Amino acid sequence: MPTNPRNRLGDLERAVMELLWTTDRSHPDGITVREVHDRIGLERGLAYTTLMTVLDRMAKKGLVNRQRDGRAWRYTAASSREELTSETLHHTLGELAGDERRSALLHFLDESTPQELEELRAALAELERRRPDAAVDSDGSSDGSSHVSSGESSGDTPSPVRHRVS
Repeated sequence: MPTNPRNRLGDLERAVMELLWTTDRSHPDGITVREVHDRIGLERGLAYTTLMTVLDRMAKKGLVNRQRDGRAWRYTAASSREELTSETLHHTLGELAGDERRSALLHFLDESTPQELEELRAALAELERRRPDAAVDSDGSSDGSSHVSSGESSGDTPSPVRHRVS
């Protein structure tokens, strides 16, 4: 299965992103490799240069933004946790053809708790309020026939999902 470089985070990349997301308000200009090392690297026994390399690669993947601050770089998350999660889900589902996508979604929903299903219903209702073209009829079809949200065209060939977060 082909992967987008942004859609799969390794354990260390995930820890770095979590740190950037949780410090974005207290450090709006970003944090340095030294600060990342002090918070993540020391407890994991990682070298400063390891985190420097990881952050450099994450910048090249578009996961983080960096800006020069004297001799150091300051890093910020390129997208929010919600945006990156959405992009990952769209990419994963976009790799599946119509019936496979439907089966994957049904399997996911079948494993969901009643609370998660209620959250999904509430999210769909909010989406329908914000985007009338996203309303779904009782038979499951979209009432906006020209709107394609699943990444599938009206033909049999799946079209790419274009939800790139910058």
